[in-house]
Amino acid sequence: MNGPNGKHAVSVPNGYSQKPKDAEERGYWGTKAEFILTVMGAVIGPGNVWRFPYLCYRNGGGVFFIPYILFMFTCGIPLFFLETALGQYTNQGGITCWRKICPLFQGMGYASHLIIAFSATSYVIIMAWAFFYLFSSFSAELPWAACGHYWNTASCMDRSQSNMSLNITSRINTSLPVVEFWQRRVLKISGGIEDVGSLRWELVLCLILTWVICYFCVWKGIRSTGKAAYFTATFPFIMLFVLLIRGVTLPGAVDGILYYLYPDISRLSDPQVWMDAGTQIFFSYAVGLGFLTSLGSYNTYNNDCYKDCFYLCLLNSATSIVAGFAIFSVLGFMTYEQGVDISEVAESGPGLAFIVFPRAVAMMPMPQVWSVCFFIMIILLSLDSQFVGLECLMTSVVDLFPYLRRGFRRELLLLVICTVCCLLGLSLVTEGGMYLLQLMDHHVCSGTTLLLLSMSQSISIAWVYGADRFYNNITHMIGYRPFPLMKYCWQYITPFICLGTFIFSIVKYSPLKFSNTYVYPLWANILGWFIATVSLSLIPLFVLYKMIQGEGTIQQRFLSLCQPQDDLPFAHKCPASLSTNGAAAKTELKPLSDTGELTL
Repeated sequence: MNGPNGKHAVSVPNGYSQKPKDAEERGYWGTKAEFILTVMGAVIGPGNVWRFPYLCYRNGGGVFFIPYILFMFTCGIPLFFLETALGQYTNQGGITCWRKICPLFQGMGYASHLIIAFSATSYVIIMAWAFFYLFSSFSAELPWAACGHYWNTASCMDRSQSNMSLNITSRINTSLPVVEFWQRRVLKISGGIEDVGSLRWELVLCLILTWVICYFCVWKGIRSTGKAAYFTATFPFIMLFVLLIRGVTLPGAVDGILYYLYPDISRLSDPQVWMDAGTQIFFSYAVGLGFLTSLGSYNTYNNDCYKDCFYLCLLNSATSIVAGFAIFSVLGFMTYEQGVDISEVAESGPGLAFIVFPRAVAMMPMPQVWSVCFFIMIILLSLDSQFVGLECLMTSVVDLFPYLRRGFRRELLLLVICTVCCLLGLSLVTEGGMYLLQLMDHHVCSGTTLLLLSMSQSISIAWVYGADRFYNNITHMIGYRPFPLMKYCWQYITPFICLGTFIFSIVKYSPLKFSNTYVYPLWANILGWFIATVSLSLIPLFVLYKMIQGEGTIQQRFLSLCQPQDDLPFAHKCPASLSTNGAAAKTELKPLSDTGELTL
């Protein structure tokens, strides 16, 4: 029998689309669209809007697509598919899935969820800033459009006073009103991370508002998360399309787009270009964190997660590319209007969203309208990732302690988590909070930690549980064999690339800087590495703990912990004889029922 795209199909036993009794308590997606939209919201965020366009421009323009696409097909899509299929197969969240399928590596679940908690506490600040700008947009004149406000200095110079090229991050001699609004009005930024300063009470209120919204998006589990995604995942695409149309119709837009795409072939020999492409894939696809495992666990057993993952990955990358056209068309307009060189304003991170684009919309007709549209887009892009992270945390905790599903215990637990994260986030809305946010982002929430988590994940599935075994589990779920490259990526290509990228990041390590002017002190970098190490250390510590708690010889304990449990929701669905790879292949699973013979 042939499956989709002519692949070998598998007859699925009767009743496998039915939901097991214990899973009924967890819940399932109401519709396939809820799953697709929620995953879209989780993986498509502000990083697609500001990080990818900047990296593409900095690393050779159109040439950057070559390493980016290579990493996408060898690391991004295989890991994205692996995590989603793992959740769907085990019907468990990002922690208990490892207890079911490979108990020795359950520490990966705890490590990834600790990083999710750090991310939820820190990245929510972006939404607080965006709310501040959104509320400031409802004024007769955008407050960052001109000088003359109480927060401006004597060196402030707006576009009406001079047409000369200015460095947008420079505070020498002159400064732009949009920079002063960002640094002196929004952040009231201090001199360094050692100077924490006082709380910014307006940002505190925006932070509380953000957490209240996140709470009510998640408080009823996937019933509310899936429904919220219908709006939060689709509206940003509408806004991005509107901004794209507006951007490409502005004078000077073509020059900006050419600057974005112009290929510099010589950059392919620069290892940093390949490093940036790899880290962008891991960051943008949200692999290694357990997001996809938790969301996939709410799928029915026979859901075709292979095609879902493939199309979602393509959509993610396409969104990044399209966002680059929108952003650089606006930067080209800025060059046309003021003669500001694009190289001086094309910067990454919050600088693009809270300096460059606000400056650009201030020069457009009806600037308040475009400002509101842009910051609503940023808020919704951030909100998706934020409440999906919370939902993943809740899923894993409730799977560990099922009694929390009953009554109002889940809602109370969520309230406690949101309250604690909000209180911890207060340190990020101080005058020195921006320095702490960049420290957390650089050391803990992206880059090296995601590389090591992804490498551990690939090794545990491919070489401990067994790549052939897992490949056949997936075949049995979806009814046909996925492209074999997936299996070989899990076994060889992805771990090798992750390890190589990690080694390169260590060799090329340099102290963290803020705006290319402030160098973080040694103690701050040590603090960042310590927090990252605390998360990753849970993997070997849990291995050691499980080995000590086991019975028998060391070899017997190790082999026992490498074997999957026999109480998986669909433990009878794939015979062990189909797998020949990995230590766990020796495990005897329950045989298929008489009506469910597997035919290849």
